[in-house]
Amino acid sequence: MSNILTPTTWSEVYEALFEDSYNPRIERYKSRFAFRGVSNKDYKMETSLMRLGGDYTKVESHLLRQFKKYAHRHIEPKDDDWYWLSVAQHYGLPTRLLDWTYSPDVALHFATANTNQYDKDGAVWKVNYKKVHISLPPVLFGKAKQDNTWILTVEMLETMFEGLEKLNEKGFTHGDFVLFFEPPTLDDRIYNQFAYFSACSRPDMLVDEWLKTKPDDMWQKVIIPKELKWELRDKLDQRNISERTLFPGMGGLADWLKRYYLPTGSSAKKTP
Repeated sequence: MSNILTPTTWSEVYEALFEDSYNPRIERYKSRFAFRGVSNKDYKMETSLMRLGGDYTKVESHLLRQFKKYAHRHIEPKDDDWYWLSVAQHYGLPTRLLDWTYSPDVALHFATANTNQYDKDGAVWKVNYKKVHISLPPVLFGKAKQDNTWILTVEMLETMFEGLEKLNEKGFTHGDFVLFFEPPTLDDRIYNQFAYFSACSRPDMLVDEWLKTKPDDMWQKVIIPKELKWELRDKLDQRNISERTLFPGMGGLADWLKRYYLPTGSSAKKTP
């Protein structure tokens, strides 16, 4: 299986994204992949914490502690770092988490939503989270396997690590690893986006660089050629995959309409 795929048609894009989704054990098309769409194929998988800059690894715990301190009036309090980390990521606090989805359509939305990047190829990362979790250090894989599920939850992570300090400790002890988990359904946005998060065993670890050291069948990168972006975008809108549905509320509605009615082709304004 090639790691980098470059489809040239709309149908080839979907063939690539749904490849290997058949599960012979249950005779159903239920894949074990998480997807992440990016508008520029050259983007690194930098987390919002990394983009904060400076000595960001040392402020991670302070960010989360202060967030918990001031957010308790608005969020149901829980004694669970993974729950709070999910909430923080959802509301835009810099964290080590990355956004993923179980839906190829949702990933394609994020690869094509930014029309300012239509002069560049996009990409959808496709990662087999079952194989990622099988590759965990044995002491951690055993805990994941006993729950008979391949996508983790915040409750499972709390029993495995009891917070970020324990996660870092396991990383330094057993080597780099990545976790994929399903966040709590805080609102319709997470529900509609079929959201997953990934977390690395170090805050300064890049998922894409880690994947390059792993077997070929663990991941793929499906390139979205710039020439296909408008076709994919229009067909996604027709499939009801847009800001209007993925970001419920007035802001999502406005963003969808602004993009949907963006003049292009012969209707675009000509600048002198």
